[in-house]
Amino acid sequence: MHFPTLATPFIFGATALAASLTQVSNYNNNAKAKPGMWVYKPDTVKSDALVIAIHSCQSSAQKYFANSKIPWHQGSDRKGYITVWPSSTTECWDVSSKASLSHDGGGDSNAIANMIKYAITTYKTDPKKVYVTGGSSGGDKDADELFGMMSNVLAATYPDLITAVSLYSGVPAGCFVSSSGASAAWNNTCSGGQSKASGEAWGNVVRNMYPGYTGSRPRMQFWHGSVDGTLSPNNYQETVKQWTNVFNVSTTPTSSKPDTPEKNYRTDDFGSNVEGIWAVGVGHSVPSHLDVSEAWFGL
Repeated sequence: MHFPTLATPFIFGATALAASLTQVSNYNNNAKAKPGMWVYKPDTVKSDALVIAIHSCQSSAQKYFANSKIPWHQGSDRKGYITVWPSSTTECWDVSSKASLSHDGGGDSNAIANMIKYAITTYKTDPKKVYVTGGSSGGDKDADELFGMMSNVLAATYPDLITAVSLYSGVPAGCFVSSSGASAAWNNTCSGGQSKASGEAWGNVVRNMYPGYTGSRPRMQFWHGSVDGTLSPNNYQETVKQWTNVFNVSTTPTSSKPDTPEKNYRTDDFGSNVEGIWAVGVGHSVPSHLDVSEAWFGL
């Protein structure tokens, strides 16, 4: 006699989880690069924030979304924010060519910026709450390096569109520049940690990606493992030098918290806009920490 009563919430529960990753075939993209745009809109939208989740090399929006170690769609369901999942048409994102390292240059960064503009208009999200991330898939052989790089490149080329960034296992913006002009070109000097410069020089790389821009910059949080064998840990300090220069603050942390957010991690704050998280004994790449990244975003 009680079976119908038990079945009803089960049916309702299944209906409540009907949201799925959906492709947007036309996002008003005028860039030469044509990556795909996929959107996850939770059944219950409770937030006007927008999160852009950048997939790894040798992956796609669909694969990245389906990866159980990537938590952003779970965060979307729990907190009700919309996520956009760009999907590269090449093996890796272009973080090397002038087209992608320039504001409105026609490269991958330009196309992702167009996705952001489309999403803000279509889903009525707050343009002051646009967040970019690339979450690690938790294994050294998963080729996650260029998502962190693209997050950094987007922060440099489209600071007017992005509020905050949380990137994993990356390099300074512009570090992977290609002398040949090729897109998605591997740079052994940068990956090996041999690309070193002053903070001002690194800061100029960012400023030159959008010449003349004087507006606000996205708050930057970056994670790196101390034994990363794919992207040298030296890139962590170079990234610190870059973004502290952009925000005109010291490379000496204003606060340093050991064993944060977990044992053998250290969180260094450089004022309120730059945060570095150093993971001792962790390789490539650093596991995603959804709660920490969401807190950085204010979600």
